[in-house]
Amino acid sequence: MRKLLIIFILFAQFSYTQDDIVIKDIFNTSLTKSKAYSWLDYLSNQIGGRLSGSLEAERAVEWGKSELEKLNFDKVWLQPVMVPRWVRGPKEFALIETEPGITFNVPIAALGGSVATPSVGLKAEVIEVFSLKELEELGKEKIDGKIVFFNRPMEPEFIQTFTAYGRAVDQRALGALEASKYGAIGIIVRSMNLRLDDHPHTGGLTYGDLPESKKIPAAAISTNGAEKLSSLLKIKPKLKFLFRQQCKQMSDVMSYNVIAEKKGTTFPDEIILVAGHLDSWDTGDGSHDDGAGIVHSMDLINIFDNINYKPKRTIRVVLYMNEENGKRGSIKYKEISDREKLNHIFAIESDAGGFLPLGFSFTTDNEKFLKILEWKKFFAPYFINVFIKGGSGADIENLRTDSNVLAGLRPNSQRYFDYHHTEIDTFDAINKRELELGSGAIASLVYLFDKYGIE
Repeated sequence: MRKLLIIFILFAQFSYTQDDIVIKDIFNTSLTKSKAYSWLDYLSNQIGGRLSGSLEAERAVEWGKSELEKLNFDKVWLQPVMVPRWVRGPKEFALIETEPGITFNVPIAALGGSVATPSVGLKAEVIEVFSLKELEELGKEKIDGKIVFFNRPMEPEFIQTFTAYGRAVDQRALGALEASKYGAIGIIVRSMNLRLDDHPHTGGLTYGDLPESKKIPAAAISTNGAEKLSSLLKIKPKLKFLFRQQCKQMSDVMSYNVIAEKKGTTFPDEIILVAGHLDSWDTGDGSHDDGAGIVHSMDLINIFDNINYKPKRTIRVVLYMNEENGKRGSIKYKEISDREKLNHIFAIESDAGGFLPLGFSFTTDNEKFLKILEWKKFFAPYFINVFIKGGSGADIENLRTDSNVLAGLRPNSQRYFDYHHTEIDTFDAINKRELELGSGAIASLVYLFDKYGIE
């Protein structure tokens, strides 16, 4: 019995040591032979912002396919998907008029999917609100013919900034739809940002089933602009706000998810999916959202090949299209996966920027999560050992089953919303080493799921 116990302990130590060695090799490789930074340099600086349906998005698809074909995949292909095409048009303009002849310019950005203002702009009195519910309380009498100004800030007390974002973003997504019911002629929304600056944050909205004639223009105002407007309203409640935007919704166009696959040597029917989204907003070049996730995903096989690791399970890299304003790439991938009865045992998405990785969030049952927690020790030497239950990613969340595991890379998020959906989400905001550590973190977690599965 004593001998068996000694053998068991030695085996356990050997198993741990082997995983520790492989993961150290993965991180060494990610910091010396990663292609993530050079790929992102090209994607950001040579292609730029990649709004669904744009020429830049089309070029990004071609680039993604070409680069994946240079790696050691068994197959690379394009998955067709119809996506919306919305065009921003010339730069937006806005000003606050406290009285005739006295005006203050403020930075705005049209929300994605918004209709245009009249060509001369839209000018009206402003009513400030802090929630969608407040619209109902004010009623049509006080809102009719005015511009609604949604000014609920992201709450700074949440350490998890994505929680603060989630609690504030309803006014951006639903503001125009709800305000139109009470006769509003336009909306201005405080940017989803924790700091005060002059960079308006765009983002998607929905009009629901509103007929075209009922849709009202919607724009984000910078946080400094929101503070100024709010302060002036206290002094001049009858002030006027003027904004002009010439955006347009075009007909849907064909685009593609880019998919690469490497068959597993032992369990080819069990799929591990690694993903980011190829589209971005058009104001910046989308380096953090989600160029970083794209190159993290592509880097996986590059790292595995450099350490000569042959996956036991099938690895799929998916560069999704249209996460930002429709998630149609995700919907299409799920539809085809269901039709082909694919078995995704694990999926991870990187869509929280290229900042220093801190750990992962997991969507799974308690039993599996407790097993996953045993792997924290492998990530402790790299300070990437925050493992929490929570969300995974917008594009992979529809792959959830009762038996699989979904995950999201969780970088330090304290500065993420400084850049999110803005003109300053550009390549110069990327730290090379932090980006490469993200590649290493994802590759290490995929290695563990590939080796041990989810049972």
